[in-house]
Amino acid sequence: MSLPQRSAAPALVRPAAYGQRPVDRSAVPGLRPMVQQPMGARPMVVRPGSGHPTGSAPVLQRPAPRAVSFLTVTEVAAIMRVSKMTVYRLVHGGELSAVRVGRSFRVPEPAVRSYLAGARTDVA
Repeated sequence: MSLPQRSAAPALVRPAAYGQRPVDRSAVPGLRPMVQQPMGARPMVVRPGSGHPTGSAPVLQRPAPRAVSFLTVTEVAAIMRVSKMTVYRLVHGGELSAVRVGRSFRVPEPAVRSYLAGARTDVA
């Protein structure tokens, strides 16, 4: 017993991307077929007298970023010799600045130093 054979599937036309209408470029006289170019591959046009390419602003020189090291809550707790919960209370209370990365906090090292410097008390 043999199974019935299927006929070849007809060639399907690929639908246009969302928000675009399909265009049959061969049906329009005078239009050349489109050639896909990678982004940024078109030549830049320079405005006369400006020296800057059209469509882009002049490039501003930024100062070099300073290297800031971040500490985890556990590392801050070990440095301060307190519990992690105490560090979380300081962060949520605004006494210790921190950056939220995903679901965890990172505390800049200078923030820990400044907090400890401000927390010193003189006992007479």
